[in-house]
Amino acid sequence: MKILCVAEKPSIAKSVAHTLGGGRVSLRETRNKYIKNYDFTYNFPPPYGSAEVTMTSVMGHIFHNDFTKEFSSWDAVSPIDLFRARILKSVPADQENIARNIRDEAGRSQLLIIWTDCDREGEHIGVEVLNIARERNRNIGVKRAMFNNLEAAHIHQAARSLRDIDHRLAQAVDARMEIDLRLGAAFTRFQSKLLRPACTPLKNSLISYGSCQFPTLGFVVDRFKRVRNFRPETFWYIKVVVEKDGITVNFNWKRVHLFDRMATTLLFERCMESSNGEARIVSMVKKPTSKWRPLPLTTVELQRRGALFLGFSSKKVMDIAEKLYTKGFLSYPRTETDQFDDGMDLQALIEKQVGDASWGGYAQGLLNGGFCKPKKGKHNDHAHPPIHPVAHCSQGGNIAYDEIRVYELVARHFLACCSEDAKGASTEVVLDWAGERFGTTGLRVVQRNYLDVYKYDRWTSSQELPEFSQGELVTLKRATMEEGTTTAPGYLTEPELIQQMDANGIGTDATMADHIDRILDRGYVVKVPKGAGGRFREPLPVTAPAATQPRGAAARGGGRGGRGARGGGRGGRGGGGAAGRKTNGANGGSGDGQFEFIPSTLGFALAEGYDAIGFDKSLMKPFLRRDLELSMTDICEGRKTKEEVIQQSLSLYREVFQRSNEQKGILVQACRRYVV
Repeated sequence: MKILCVAEKPSIAKSVAHTLGGGRVSLRETRNKYIKNYDFTYNFPPPYGSAEVTMTSVMGHIFHNDFTKEFSSWDAVSPIDLFRARILKSVPADQENIARNIRDEAGRSQLLIIWTDCDREGEHIGVEVLNIARERNRNIGVKRAMFNNLEAAHIHQAARSLRDIDHRLAQAVDARMEIDLRLGAAFTRFQSKLLRPACTPLKNSLISYGSCQFPTLGFVVDRFKRVRNFRPETFWYIKVVVEKDGITVNFNWKRVHLFDRMATTLLFERCMESSNGEARIVSMVKKPTSKWRPLPLTTVELQRRGALFLGFSSKKVMDIAEKLYTKGFLSYPRTETDQFDDGMDLQALIEKQVGDASWGGYAQGLLNGGFCKPKKGKHNDHAHPPIHPVAHCSQGGNIAYDEIRVYELVARHFLACCSEDAKGASTEVVLDWAGERFGTTGLRVVQRNYLDVYKYDRWTSSQELPEFSQGELVTLKRATMEEGTTTAPGYLTEPELIQQMDANGIGTDATMADHIDRILDRGYVVKVPKGAGGRFREPLPVTAPAATQPRGAAARGGGRGGRGARGGGRGGRGGGGAAGRKTNGANGGSGDGQFEFIPSTLGFALAEGYDAIGFDKSLMKPFLRRDLELSMTDICEGRKTKEEVIQQSLSLYREVFQRSNEQKGILVQACRRYVV
């Protein structure tokens, strides 16, 4: 039997071929210099048995959705016509040799096995491969290999556990692609044609729209406005200090503080007059406490912790994780699952970390009796396990320093999951001073456990407390009435933005980083070092216009992008935004440290303009996109058809578009106010 296997990337095809071929693999070149064909034999389970196999690959999506020629001119048709324009699906010139290779190999094969990534997008690419194969061989069978890392045993298990391809997952991606193309094109043309002549700095700009971009921008603008509109308030509070056994203990007021100076003064004076400088210990409670080890690692948490602990942009974290997965060091890095299956041999994975110079000794300790079964979170996508190391990785060869840092975060996180919680003893003391209650706490760390390997968490012993007894009278060393002021929240950091996107259903776990990167590329927001944002009370100016109206698909507002461009409409393939994006560490996320997001004048103007129009569900809020993502799930689970979701979504967005067009003067006024 002749079997054709197709992976999503050339590196995956090479790795899988050499694993299944056992080193007896011959290589053939193709018409695409990056795509290779690997020939070998493999003994599949019945009904296939021993077969001649050709392993090859694609490079992401093969087909390209675009409008027909009559809708390609910005000036010939109205943007609203793009809601109903005919869409053609075709293989672009740069993919034709890849498609031709699949056709040729399919013509000589009886079975096609899809080895694309195990998510919706991978399923869609698999269906694209199947459709091309059946152009040459309409009778070719098709099966799906499910894998989430490149470990040899796992790849062999995938080859022996083939399943049917899930066309509903592919249809969900089809629906999203069509909706995003139409929305991105219609709103991008509308905004660009409207605002270019209205504001000189925008005269050559592509002002793109994406249904995930804009809510992401909205989060940044909302926080910026909260900070800018913040007005500090003065408050007052009472503080008492006790000294016992040579230890000074600060007690905090249980009321925390009051915004009424007179009320605080009266309470303070009553205490002073009634107490004779003494207070009574109401309770002293000692109890064991714990600091919980982390849950198994999901994609969202990897992005958030990578930004928080490593100072990398979420996009950079995901790019590195993809490389480490392709090189065989990490499991599949796109997963919503935060629980390991009971059948996974976690100790075998721990054993692979024993040789590491930094955490190998800790890993050995887990194997010597310290292992603890990881906690289970509440999420399981039933496709991929949590992100974990599958092979040991050390710097050198083709492993860069930044890759090692991401790998170390994943490895230490995995070992921490398999450890005991940190153990401590807490003491809480409550003091009564003339009817007012004050409290203090102390912590003593008893067993560090997972903290010994997870260097990113901090938990340390606090102030030492003397022994108090219930009912004991103590003399106050000092009692004062203090004044303070409320402080503004900080501007959004990347970990906070990821959390907001995740909580509101903006994008998928694998696309959030792309959406953040896109609003930076478009010039709608700027990254500045944390703390520097406090200098900015107004949006940052648009610093450089983007490229002029591009040609081809980008000119129609819905550039094809790559596999990574999932979940949001694109204004153009690789096109710039309304402002040039700097390439320093602050914007690119390549440096260490933390950063904050500040909206540009254009990003702020767009948010102000659309909010002023007064939609029931604003383009800048997450509700429209969240509903769309829920509809994608409905397709995957069979509750709705692709056609139903497309019709319902476009009908809703068309109403929003018409309202925007009717109130376009509001958008113009907002841009003229801020973009100068």
